[in-house]
This record gives sequence, structure tokens and C-alpha cells, in this order.
Amino acid sequence: MLPQPRSAVRRPWAAAALLALAVPLTACGGSGGAGDARAAISTDRGPAAASAPASSAPPPKPSKVLMPTGPAAQFSKVRDTEAGPIMMTTLHGAKSGVSGKVWIWLPPQYDDPKYAKTGFPVLTLYAGGQSAGYNTWTDNQLPIQEVDQQLVEQGRAHPFIMIMPVQNLDSNEAKALECADIPGQPKIGTWMAEDIPDFVRANFRTVKGRDGWSVMGASTGAFCSAKLALQHPDVFKAAVPIDGYWNPDSPLWKGHEQERLANSPDQLIGAGTADVRMLATAGGANAYETKLVKNWVAKAKAPTTVEYYEQPGGKHLTSDFKKMIPNALEWLTANTAGPESD
Repeated sequence: MLPQPRSAVRRPWAAAALLALAVPLTACGGSGGAGDARAAISTDRGPAAASAPASSAPPPKPSKVLMPTGPAAQFSKVRDTEAGPIMMTTLHGAKSGVSGKVWIWLPPQYDDPKYAKTGFPVLTLYAGGQSAGYNTWTDNQLPIQEVDQQLVEQGRAHPFIMIMPVQNLDSNEAKALECADIPGQPKIGTWMAEDIPDFVRANFRTVKGRDGWSVMGASTGAFCSAKLALQHPDVFKAAVPIDGYWNPDSPLWKGHEQERLANSPDQLIGAGTADVRMLATAGGANAYETKLVKNWVAKAKAPTTVEYYEQPGGKHLTSDFKKMIPNALEWLTANTAGPESD
């Protein structure tokens, strides 16, 4: 486990988030009325009022599981891992109009008959770099799927459904979309925050509500995960930005400063409008990075809470991002809802 973190607003790591249950529907009991054939009629003793007894059936229990709503997507296998296959599809976003690749990994428990009526938590993973046509969480450099399954067997992590989308549609960094709806550009922000969750709910059994939904990413992916969680606390409960930056700098923002600031984690963190939990990390060997992340964490205002962890000797490298996987999964497990069944 991680050492005691420093945080802008402290919360105990051991406190797992409880799933917020939906308000139960009111059961309507039947009743007799003036048109009821059994209603009393007038006699010489006066009118007799009658009504059917109220229903004694208890109200239905609120469901904790959202079953797939459809339509089902078509998937192809791209790689086998020791914890099961990684699948891929192209998502054509109905709300954004964006089409992009999405990789999916289901924990082994998902297809176990014992879990046939169980909803699973969802973790969306964003890559470093431009991530146009690839996502580094799908290859063996960042074996998060195998690590998750090992921790599940040890009782230390949730079995997460893992969703790994692309972040850009062009490999040219001058056309970086920064996980946002930049005016005049493809609406990748809407694709990520609305179309992808809709796609997940259409295809997989998930826990109902936002408490089982989280995002994580490294470097550029850290920027995306922090931004999406802060902008959409109705969708995401928690985020782990690993070694991130916070200021949008794509050339595509030119002439759109107001919109750029509205999509800046550096601005969003201090707004005090997002009830989300975050773990922000920095590599201890990079003084510039540690200062950048610490300063950002210090800006957090309630109800947003951010914990800080500094990886001893860590550098801004994929090999060091890999070392953060177990700690990140344990933190997410302590701060999001786990599998639920009715």
C-alpha cells in the first residue's frame, strides 16, 4: 500500500465508496371506487361507503445492476493476456459524430455463471502521447489487466471492466484534441464523456449510478482523466491522474481562449463544483513535475478531494508508470463501488 499521502483535503484511503441506490418506485395499491361493481348502494339504512383494502405487497427493491440495454456492438480480439483477451471495436458516437477505436477487457469473473446477474465497476484508461489509433494500456508495457486479476484473487482490488479508447484522430500533435470539444473540431470530449459510457451501458452489466465509474491515465492521459472527472462528476466518481499536466496547450485552441479555460484542469480544480475523488501522482526524480502536481493539488476546493503521492525516484517513463498500477488499483477499489448484484 502507499505511504500516508498528503492531500488538499484528506480522506481515509480505507473508506470504500458506498453505491448510491436509486430511489425505489412507489407501488400503487388498488382501490375500489364509485364504478366498482361491489360498491355499496343506498338502502333504507342510509348509504354505505365501501372501498377495497389497500394492497399489502411491499414496494419493489431498487435494482443495483444495470443490465445491457443494447444494441450490441461487434468486437474482434486483438490480443490474449494471462487474464483474458483484449477486444476492440470502432465506436460511432451518436451524440458526438466521432468514430474511433475502443479496446475492452472483461475480468474473468464477468463470464462466470456465478456472476450472471452481477454488475461490474468500470475503469476507463487513457494513454500518454497522442494516442491516435493506439492505447498503451492494451499492450504488455502496462499489464494492468494481469495485475488487476492478481489483486482480485488476493482480495485487494475490484474486478474492473476496462475501457481503453483512443484520444486523438490524427497523429500530428499540432492537431491534439485534448479530450475536449474544441470549436470547429471533432467533438472528442462528448465522445469520451457521453458516447463511451452509453456504449458501455449498452453492452455490459454495470453497477447502477456513477459510484462504480472511474478514469485513470498517465501523462497526457492524466490530463484527460482529471479533466473528464472534474467536468462530469455525474458520470465519474474517481480519477487517478499519473504524472500529469493541467494546462491545455493545443494549437487548435487559438482564438478560443474562453473555451480553453473552461477545459483546463488548472481552472476546474479550484471551482469547488465537482464531488469527485482523485489521486494525483508525481515522479520523485523530476523536481519540475513534483512542483507542478503539488501546486495543482493545493488548489483543490471541496467537495473535490485530491490525495498526492510521490513515487520515490520515479521518472516520467512508462516503466515507472507500470510500477504505479498496483497502488492505483487499490486506491480505486477503496474509493469506488465494487461489483453489485440484486
